Amino acid sequence: MVKDTPDRINEARTVGNSVVDDKVIAEIAAHYEAIIKLIGEDTTREGLHKTPVRAAKALVYATRGYRQNVHDIVNGAIFTHEGSRMIIVRDIEFYSFCEHHILPFFGRISIGYIPDGKIIGLSKVARIVDMFARRLQVQERLTEQVCTELQKILSAKGVIARCTAEHLCMKMRGVEKQQSLTTTLDYNGIFATDPTLRHEFLSSI
Repeated sequence: MVKDTPDRINEARTVGNSVVDDKVIAEIAAHYEAIIKLIGEDTTREGLHKTPVRAAKALVYATRGYRQNVHDIVNGAIFTHEGSRMIIVRDIEFYSFCEHHILPFFGRISIGYIPDGKIIGLSKVARIVDMFARRLQVQERLTEQVCTELQKILSAKGVIARCTAEHLCMKMRGVEKQQSLTTTLDYNGIFATDPTLRHEFLSSI
C-alpha cells in the first residue's frame, strides 16, 4: 500500500494547473501500485519506489480537461469583428487517451470558422482543443466537441474541424499497424450546406 509520506504528499500537490486533493493522488497511486504488483514487478525496488505517485500525477495531469470549463478558458476573449472571411487556426497539437484501452492517441487538429460579428482569441482555440483532448476520448467525439463548442461560443456562420491522429492502440497492440493514421472531419452551419467552403478550408490546411 502506498503510504502518505510527506515526500509523496508534497510531490502530489504540483499537478499542472489543476487543483487535486492529495487523497485523490494517494488513492490513484495505491491502485497503480497494485497493478504493478499484479504484472509481476517489485514496487519496493529503487526504480519503482516512487512510480505509483509519479504515474498518478501524470494521469491527473493528462486528464485535466475534466477539471476545466470553457467559461474560464475563454475568460472574456471574444471580440467584435466586422469581417466575414474564413479564419483558420491550423496544426494544433494535442494528446489524449483512447477510452477503450487507455492508451495515448495524439495528432493535430485544424479549425476554421466564418465569423458573424465575433472572433475569439487565437490561443483560446488551442486551449479549448486541450480541454476536450485531456480526458478519455475517441477521436470522432473530440473533433465534434471542438467544432460544436466553438459554434456555441461564437454563434459563427459556420465552424469546421479536421483532425488527424496516431493511435497507440493500433500501433503497440492489436493489429500493430505502425503507419496508420486516422482522420476525422466535422462541420456545422454554412459549411454543412456549401461544399465550396469545405474545399476552401481543406485546401488551405
